[in-house]
Amino acid sequence: MMSDYQKEITAYLAAFIEELAGSGVDEVVISPGSRSTPLALLFAHHPKINVYINVDERSAAFFALGIAKTKRKPVALLCTSGTAAANYYPAIIEAKYSKVPLIVLTADRPHELREVGAPQAIDQINLYGKHVKWSVDMALPESSPSLLRYVKSAAARGIGIATGNPKGPVHFNFPFREPLIPNLTDDLFSKSSNGSKSMQKDVKHGKKELPFTATASLQAVLSKKKKGLIVCGPNINPEAISEIVTLGGQWGFPIIADPLSQMRSGSHDQKNIIDTYDTFLRIEEVKTELQPDIIIRFGAMPVSKALTLYMKDLHETDYWIVTPDEDWLDPNAQVTEMIYCDESAFCQAFPKESDNKDSTWIEKWKLINDQTRKHMEKTEYELDEGNAVRYFLQTLPENSSVFVSNSMPIRDIDTYFHNNQQQVSIMANRGVNGIDGVVSTALGMSTVTKPSYLVIGDLAFFHDLNGLLVGKKYSLDLTIFVLNNNGGGIFSYLPQSSEETYFELLFGTPMDLDFAHAANLYGAKYSKVTSMDELQICLEEGRQVTGLKIVEVMTDREVNAVNHRKLWNSVSQEIIEILNGDE
Repeated sequence: MMSDYQKEITAYLAAFIEELAGSGVDEVVISPGSRSTPLALLFAHHPKINVYINVDERSAAFFALGIAKTKRKPVALLCTSGTAAANYYPAIIEAKYSKVPLIVLTADRPHELREVGAPQAIDQINLYGKHVKWSVDMALPESSPSLLRYVKSAAARGIGIATGNPKGPVHFNFPFREPLIPNLTDDLFSKSSNGSKSMQKDVKHGKKELPFTATASLQAVLSKKKKGLIVCGPNINPEAISEIVTLGGQWGFPIIADPLSQMRSGSHDQKNIIDTYDTFLRIEEVKTELQPDIIIRFGAMPVSKALTLYMKDLHETDYWIVTPDEDWLDPNAQVTEMIYCDESAFCQAFPKESDNKDSTWIEKWKLINDQTRKHMEKTEYELDEGNAVRYFLQTLPENSSVFVSNSMPIRDIDTYFHNNQQQVSIMANRGVNGIDGVVSTALGMSTVTKPSYLVIGDLAFFHDLNGLLVGKKYSLDLTIFVLNNNGGGIFSYLPQSSEETYFELLFGTPMDLDFAHAANLYGAKYSKVTSMDELQICLEEGRQVTGLKIVEVMTDREVNAVNHRKLWNSVSQEIIEILNGDE
């Protein structure tokens, strides 16, 4: 027979879950455990919530992150008490800084079993500190009307906070006494405890707009500028892309578009979008020639270090950052106007055409960009990381989604992903730029989009091999493009590379692993590539089958670094000749 407490815990948690579902949460990632049993069973019982099981909590959190990042909506994440919750931390940190709404649910011991030596018990109050937008230690379950109103209100509040600007994770800590088995009845989620239809709470968010006085002040400054530059980084609202493009065209401002801005691909007008700046902004003569009098930035800082250094040297340039979030996105301390405003509303606030437009300014940017791209396209193919990524990008099917690891893969994507009319989405974990959980995040993405790809280095791949288990379990369709240079390739481009005595020990870190064994363990189709011809064949064959596919591209760290420098040098010579010819 069901105890009174079991009836109470059932009504209490059913009300919470129903409020989440009514607020748009339709997926939950659960890591098995005992203390979380009542929430796990009730989530599984809900007819409108899709449940994923992932036994590795660290992988589970990044998997949920990938789903939420791709769908741009909150996903729930559930684990038991103790260190299981601690394993969520890396993904929660990434969610905070990449502005992804996660609903983190941790089960806990009841208050009388905390800090008294009970097994699997740690201090979970405010476990994630400032890395969540809100954290609450929930009341023990009761089915009284006041507690049911409380738990529904807490759920609605958490969703509202997670989805408000800036989006981010929230944490619910649930203490449970035993017994932990709820009452799973058929009509559990159609009726409230008193038999009437449950009333859903709703949280609505508005758009930030500038008051007239602020717009007029900005307009007065902008009207005097002839050489503006628009910079678009990650986390731009996709709905604002066409407005930003229009603003650039109206004012004659070139648009530097990071690959994660989603502006290098799609049906919008791309004639003013600059996509090879990471290559030509390494040239001192170009940086001297292209000196803007104002920069307007949307989104986070772009990937390109060359762009960052270029902007860092512009000490006398007005610098506006437009963001709907009240974050201070100014690592170089150069901002002159921090504008907290919806991106579309900002673009719409200015006149349709500038009276001060200078067409020679934008044409110079476009000339250098076009000539750089042409030079890169005629470069001969030989198997190195850059050329492997270049060929991979050129052969992507329509509507592809590509997740990219940090370190060298995202930089090669920045170099070789050029403007195109396809619907190709490029995603990455650039919140804290780490290599943790990349496989799991990409697999989360693959539950939403098809076809899906992951471009990753060997170290990052090794770091999250456990993530492949969820791909096998749910037969997810993901092609994993592993660039294996047997170590940390990015360090070959950094000052550490000059320290020959300890470089391999501390930074190169060769692992000498054969990933064919990992493919066999997790049931993935495996191909090893040692030439461009083999790469072409395995990519074509891979598109004919579904499921997990691992394409291991064998490269050499030193060759990669040398070839990148050769490309930069050859582009530099050609662009300098063009500039001299113009003079």
